[in-house]
Amino acid sequence: MTTSPDLEAVLSDIRACRACMGELPHTPRPVVRVFPQTRLLICGQAPGRRVHESGLPFTDPSGDRLRDWMGVAYDDFYADPRIGVAAQAFCYPGTAPKGGDYPPPRRCAALWRPRLMSALPAMELTLLVGGYAQVWALGDRVKVNMTETVRAWRDFGPAILPLPHPSWRNTAWLRRNPWFEAEVVPYLRQRVRGILTA
Repeated sequence: MTTSPDLEAVLSDIRACRACMGELPHTPRPVVRVFPQTRLLICGQAPGRRVHESGLPFTDPSGDRLRDWMGVAYDDFYADPRIGVAAQAFCYPGTAPKGGDYPPPRRCAALWRPRLMSALPAMELTLLVGGYAQVWALGDRVKVNMTETVRAWRDFGPAILPLPHPSWRNTAWLRRNPWFEAEVVPYLRQRVRGILTA
């Protein structure tokens, strides 16, 4: 299947975007990976340093954990056009002095997300990975914090599934919240399997 004119145009414009030039500690390098066939969209906060360098989303330990949650092998994750990745911000925002990355600039989602989503008509499920993505996408439906938003995952289906960020920084969170791997991960794997085998 070839790229639709609308999707081809928006992807070309996103990859050429330099709206944050001079505000980032590096030259902007937008990273987005979607296709006309994309039915499952992973929406995190922004690329990390490794993804900025590789130009390929989730080529880091966070990606390994996310693929494990999804029940998808590394090669399948990148080979199957039914899986897409489009974060809230497409460029690496830089590392904060106390560690961790800066928040994604809100400008990016406001500038590109409505146009991109309208060019993906086959979407069935969006994974909102982390608090920033959840706040943007859910608006006043978001709960008091990321934990409570993910705990209320049944409220957002079947088109949306909120997830914690798969970063190693959330390992302690996963230990404190065993219900996530007991309840949410099996549902996620079931949905992913359904999308990829239909």
